[in-house]
Amino acid sequence: MLTAAIALAAAQTAAPAPADYRDMANWLCRPGREDSCTVNLDATVVAPDGSRTIEKFTASANPKFDCFYVYPTVSTDQTPNSDLSIDAAERRVAMIQAARFRSVCRVYAPMYRQVTLKALQAVMAGQTSGADPVLGYRDVQAAFDDYMKHDNQGRGVILIGHSQGARMLSQLLEREFDGKPAAMKPIISAMPIGFNLDVASGQRTGTLKTIPTCASATDIGCVVTYVSFRATVPPPARSRFARSTTPGMQVACTNPAALGGGSAPLDAYLPTGSLLGTASAFVWSKDGPPVTTNFVKLPGLISGACVVKDGASYFEATLNADPSDARTDTIPGDVMVGPQRLDDWGLHLIDMNLAMGDLVKLAETQYAAWAKKQR
Repeated sequence: MLTAAIALAAAQTAAPAPADYRDMANWLCRPGREDSCTVNLDATVVAPDGSRTIEKFTASANPKFDCFYVYPTVSTDQTPNSDLSIDAAERRVAMIQAARFRSVCRVYAPMYRQVTLKALQAVMAGQTSGADPVLGYRDVQAAFDDYMKHDNQGRGVILIGHSQGARMLSQLLEREFDGKPAAMKPIISAMPIGFNLDVASGQRTGTLKTIPTCASATDIGCVVTYVSFRATVPPPARSRFARSTTPGMQVACTNPAALGGGSAPLDAYLPTGSLLGTASAFVWSKDGPPVTTNFVKLPGLISGACVVKDGASYFEATLNADPSDARTDTIPGDVMVGPQRLDDWGLHLIDMNLAMGDLVKLAETQYAAWAKKQR
């Protein structure tokens, strides 16, 4: 009886079975089907005078390259690691961050057993979460291996992720691609955004020793990454983001609207609800009716630049507010706990949306450069 009890206890504590990515239910988004990425992405464009037009979204009929997307910490499962079931939170984040890339590429987005919001909240409260981050990474690696084996067929691919998803991709790049030119051949670029990826101060490489940050729109085999903060609310001294903990290193920042440096207007697609689906309706213009599309555009309102200030390196979002402008003078996107704004998170919830149009355009330009090199 004792031996049987020991065997049962061992079985109960054994590592979870590997995720099967031949099971299509384990994919949040895949081409050729109706799923979390085939949603209405029309955007309401609000001009400075308050007038409105609708920008219709059109997916590419024959995309020439692929995008592999890993979502951030959104799971509302009440366990330390999530399961592989698709819930409303995963569907929503796919709409907000991944689906718009369908205008230029085929989007593959696996489910993975990520560290959940509940576990993250435990860590933020100084408690032990019980989560296993390695489990999530193994899922992402297995999903990418499955994609390469069954779906890639020699196509170029861009790796896209945010927050926890960006961390997963950064680990994948470091372990499977860094210093391996043959493995890098199908990688057009990588966009691990909303994550502290270190580079040597003033340099383009660091944690990734042979994969540099992108310095122009035609660079390939490189990384686009940043963490965003309001110009009026820079990273505090003990910021979660924008500050490296390694001497001689800084957090990488690349401005997708101006990879060569400097400030540029951002082609932002702001979600009309929060990343977590908890925000109340926002007033985007004075005396205007509520916006009913899932996204809103405010041309010319937001500019972005990579800056290094007071030991922090980050993507600085400046609001070009104008008293004569009929539109809002601010935007939502801060992490809030009740009425309290968590300044060390910056504009984490809209990191990707601040420059979504720029990221999509950049993906298309980088593919063209990659395809030319293949020829």
